[in-house]
Amino acid sequence: KIIENLKLRNFLFKRENYLHRYPFCYRTNCPIIYRPISSWFVNVEKIKTKLLEVNEKINWMPAHLKKGRFGKWLENAKDWAISRNRFWGNPIPIWICSKTGKKICVGSKKELETLSGQKIEDLHKDQIDKITWPSKDGGTFIRTSEVLDCWFESGAMPYASNHYPFTNESNFKNIFPADFIAEGLDQTRGWFYTLTILGTSLFENTAFKNVIVNGLVLSSDGRKMSKSFKNYTDPMEVINTFGADALRLYLIMSPVVKAEDLKYSDNGVRDVLKNIIIPIWNAYSFFTTYAIIDKFKPPKNLNLVKNNILDKWIISELESLKKTLNIEIDKYNLTKSIESLLEFIDKL
Repeated sequence: KIIENLKLRNFLFKRENYLHRYPFCYRTNCPIIYRPISSWFVNVEKIKTKLLEVNEKINWMPAHLKKGRFGKWLENAKDWAISRNRFWGNPIPIWICSKTGKKICVGSKKELETLSGQKIEDLHKDQIDKITWPSKDGGTFIRTSEVLDCWFESGAMPYASNHYPFTNESNFKNIFPADFIAEGLDQTRGWFYTLTILGTSLFENTAFKNVIVNGLVLSSDGRKMSKSFKNYTDPMEVINTFGADALRLYLIMSPVVKAEDLKYSDNGVRDVLKNIIIPIWNAYSFFTTYAIIDKFKPPKNLNLVKNNILDKWIISELESLKKTLNIEIDKYNLTKSIESLLEFIDKL
């Protein structure tokens, strides 16, 4: 219609088709139409300074994420839309007066029963939406129709999983903040973020003290592993072929523990088995074979102080390894830990 109008008025300069990107649902491949709707928000910008202060308390591994990807995300954080227009989900516990627009955020099942004068048995949306009560202004308090974003629920995990603050208060204080969590790099804008927002909002504290961030494990062609693409080997087949230890070692010594992407390869697991696992096993097998033949039994009180120079060297290397592992694992530095272990194995 616009083009026709311009043409009739001799204002049309040029008409052509333009190819542009259009959003499609990643599951159904159907086109998606964006439209503006009203939403409920958490005022993140109000607490942005506090979020940055809380982030300083967290031990990030890799360390560059604190000031880098996560820190920059916090610096530029916008208000968080927490409502979704779906049927399934936790109903947002806000009732609005139909006459005045007054809002009441209900904090518990007991409070809702007190306000409504009704016995509450089911908190699902289809039941909770029936709960209304008259306001003093002549209107009716009706629940807002939206449900919570599932990421809000993930951020509330430390509290919801302990039924806090209704019960388990003492236990909650003993386990919050969590000592350690681990997830993928994408969670710097997901779970790590929502945990930090709610922890800061409620307690002005982080929800976790230490975090290990892994990268994404991709297929050998660099694409996301997908059932529809069938571009990966069944993990159980890998384990049955090369062993679980070879797979574990392949992953833990790869870039993925540095929050970098890994193009997975069966050949990589095979190389770990061939170059590391099998030599260790062969050495152990050699020892046990002759230990059985010679009926060797280690003494109960093994004295590690030896006069042989090689024994002293091995013991020294072992003690150095133990010290390094204790230091690095306490810092959640898996990369340095595994490098030290492999270096020790190579020396042996």
